Amino acid sequence: MKDTVEFGRKIRELRLKNDYSLRDLEAKSGVSYSFISSIEKGRFSPSRDTVIALAKALKGSNKNELLLLAGFAPEDPNEDITFSSGKKERPLTELENLFFYELDKLSEEDKKKALEHVRYLRYLAEKANNKD
Repeated sequence: MKDTVEFGRKIRELRLKNDYSLRDLEAKSGVSYSFISSIEKGRFSPSRDTVIALAKALKGSNKNELLLLAGFAPEDPNEDITFSSGKKERPLTELENLFFYELDKLSEEDKKKALEHVRYLRYLAEKANNKD
């Protein structure tokens, strides 16, 4: 459920705004320039750790926005997320939190995956609503 093309475009946009070459971003993030290039072209999906490393290296980036674009939950699911477009995403509602609480029989990893999917679906719905 990742939007690899949109994520890649965003990384390229941020890299160019920072006036970084692929090798500059490699040096600052620890992610190989060839992998960054593949990410920018939408060929590969990065891991959560890679997204965070890129976000830390790119000035002006929003880590939670990049995590959502890459299909991951933000670092704090109860924190408001402000996208670079100025759009805000609300934290989880009590009902959404209850949903995850009731899933206590799942492993922690499966709970995180479920949260990532719900947040990403909400992000896609809001993105679609903004195009209208």
